[in-house]
Amino acid sequence: MTFALEEMMETIRMVQMENLDIRTVTLGINLKNCYDSNFEKMKEKIYQKITTYAKDLTKVAQEVEKEFGIPIINRRISVTPIAEILGSYTKEQAVEIAKTLDKAAIDLEVDFIGGFSALVYKGMTKSELTLIESIPEALSTTQRVCGSVSVGTTKSGINMDAVKLMGQVIKQSAELTADQNGIACAKLVVFCNPVEDNPFMAGAFHGVGEGEAVLNVGVSGPGVVLSALKRYPDADLGEIAEVIKKTAFKITRAGELIGREVAKRLNVAFGIIDLSLAPTNAMNDSVAEILEEIGVERTGTHGTIAALALMNDAVKKGGAMASSYVGGLSGAFIPVSEDNGMIRAVEEGALSLPKLEAMTSVCSVGLDMIALPGDVSPATISAIIADEAAIGMINRKTTAVRVIPVPGKSEGEKVEFGGLLGRAPIMGINRFSSEKLINRGGRIPAPLQALNN
Repeated sequence: MTFALEEMMETIRMVQMENLDIRTVTLGINLKNCYDSNFEKMKEKIYQKITTYAKDLTKVAQEVEKEFGIPIINRRISVTPIAEILGSYTKEQAVEIAKTLDKAAIDLEVDFIGGFSALVYKGMTKSELTLIESIPEALSTTQRVCGSVSVGTTKSGINMDAVKLMGQVIKQSAELTADQNGIACAKLVVFCNPVEDNPFMAGAFHGVGEGEAVLNVGVSGPGVVLSALKRYPDADLGEIAEVIKKTAFKITRAGELIGREVAKRLNVAFGIIDLSLAPTNAMNDSVAEILEEIGVERTGTHGTIAALALMNDAVKKGGAMASSYVGGLSGAFIPVSEDNGMIRAVEEGALSLPKLEAMTSVCSVGLDMIALPGDVSPATISAIIADEAAIGMINRKTTAVRVIPVPGKSEGEKVEFGGLLGRAPIMGINRFSSEKLINRGGRIPAPLQALNN
């Protein structure tokens, strides 16, 4: 890969003026050969394998960041879904494994480690049920461990027994971390159609189709796109799409350059670059502000979904031209707490939970970092998960739910999560019950994939 001088100068400008950064380099590590009938040996195998493969991850990322002048914000690790190797161990032992993962992440100075996960979209094994039941304690007693549970796919339908269980798990996780505004829920995602090479937390895990160790990259980029659009205030929507496409191409080129260099120095395979636009709490680094620059007065009003669909498609088209290995979620993240424009839209009454649900039908990844009233019932949380999973199942795309019922807080109040997780207004929910639907259990059948309409 070669770069022209003009291209390098433009990249420098994007870094210095427009918040371009590499959001994350995530090292995926296979743990399938770490199972052992002796529990203490198994923990030691897990710790040793992670710390061996990732021993230089932080150092190499810092070296590459310094040499190339492009910030790498997060270093992360994803591992094989732990339920796959849990065997007949108990809930208490599952928590011990979470603590082992946490120790490895702390010792390696990485930001998060993902993969305390289970894939139960069709049914649940005993080990998967054990892992899910251990999630509240595991995430509330560790600092850097993230978990995820897949409850549905387009080919299998939606496991409503798991959906019901996850409503209870999210509620318990919030209550166990009530003194931190339910922060454990910020480390937990419920998926439909999850991908195996997602570099973003909290939903990253090292999928069963992946190799022994692989490096995946996620870029940021909303600030760069917003800046580019501001230079064309009178462009029509076709020209807007072209500007976003060309900008995404440049962002992706920078991301792939950094990713390949980090992978080379770690002596692991380069996996994918995720084409998602990921906002931050920095000024002018907001997906919502891009939508408003395209033409809606405030994100959430009529036309928002059309603008989001245009932007999302253009990002994919431009990114796909710049890299042969595109994967992950590849869309646009719309987390409320991590995007200043989204926060403002909620505070001003322009953006509601139903509108966010509708927006997720045209972008990645789902209802993300949304604060709910603390007294929301587990059944309502489950129903929110079921709605979002249905959108993903029918549209053959990844959707997810990462909501935080904040203990003691009500609609209209605000909550501070700190750092990259940001702050969020508590969003209102529908007051009518979904108990009967959730208590029915069973599995929603997979949809017919012909006769689309």
